[in-house]
Amino acid sequence: MNKITKRIITFAVILMVISMAFYPKLKSLSKSESAGEGPKAEAQAGAGSMPKTVAQAGPAAGVATPVEVMVVNANMLDEKLLTTGTIIANEEVDIRSEVSGRVTGIYFREGDYVQQGAVLLRINDADLQAQLQKLNFNKKLAEDNESRQKRLLEKEAISRQEYEISQTNLNSILADIENLKAQIAKTVLRAPFNGTIGLRYISNGSYISPSSRIATLTNTNPAKLDFSIPAKYASVVRKGNRIQFTVEGSGDQRTGTVYAVEPKVDPNTRTMLLRAVSPNSDRTLVPGAFARIELVLNSRGNAIVVPTEAVVPEVTGQKVFVVRNHKVESVPVEIGTRTDRNVEIRKGLQQGDSLITSGIQMVKPGSEVAIKNIL
Repeated sequence: MNKITKRIITFAVILMVISMAFYPKLKSLSKSESAGEGPKAEAQAGAGSMPKTVAQAGPAAGVATPVEVMVVNANMLDEKLLTTGTIIANEEVDIRSEVSGRVTGIYFREGDYVQQGAVLLRINDADLQAQLQKLNFNKKLAEDNESRQKRLLEKEAISRQEYEISQTNLNSILADIENLKAQIAKTVLRAPFNGTIGLRYISNGSYISPSSRIATLTNTNPAKLDFSIPAKYASVVRKGNRIQFTVEGSGDQRTGTVYAVEPKVDPNTRTMLLRAVSPNSDRTLVPGAFARIELVLNSRGNAIVVPTEAVVPEVTGQKVFVVRNHKVESVPVEIGTRTDRNVEIRKGLQQGDSLITSGIQMVKPGSEVAIKNIL
């Protein structure tokens, strides 16, 4: 027997041994497949049960989407410009004396509200009063002299020139008296207008001069507001424009009216200065406070205004969804003025349309909806 024959016999023996070892397992596997327990049966079972699971998880067919709608109406719309400004006093002045002297009386308390003409302070005027008394004596003498000269002139006992000298002397004394009375009047300081006295910077007995600051008098009713707007709105603003504003520390919205417009544009800032007035009977508007202002440029009474969230942006523009016969329709619109919450619809909507305001993400054109709330 050669080597090739021996190798063939050895390979055959090994193959027979392997077959005898795996025969029981192959027989068992064949029985399982015939009984439907193999991978194929499992795949078929899984494929049969999957549609049932999906059907249980998905929404029921034909159920209408719940939405909220609003009935479109024409409303008042204000075109506004947002800016900032400062509260200023209606009237404000530093109380100062026109003459120098020692203070002999202070007749106000800090924080008091005073009426126009009320005496606030007196300065020593003893020397002026003495001069006035002397002039009054000279006045009496000059009047008697002028009277005698007049009678003599009527009798032609003196010349007219002599009479005119006595008359001029009397008139000079009278003028000196009036000048002295004016000086005395300056020693009494009076309130130039109704207002509130601020802090006092002198004391009784102080020597003051025209440069001495005594106190500040402020009138805040009505209050004024200074604010600026860009130059491009110069042709739009005018006297009478309404404003709405809030101040720091208060959420209350107040109103005012523009009463003065600067007739030129500031070349440094390219802005125009405006001044408005607002009632302040409760004196809660304090000069110097910061204000957020909405300047009403124009008002329209027939504008269609909808919530901002009801408008859906597209590549070609904007659209809204309306309900007609319980079905959704997509309507392209043209928008106008925007505010923080609303947007004006210039084209696309009509009064009486039912506009979808919530649930917009769940609807599509042609789908049925159930209206759960009408605004």
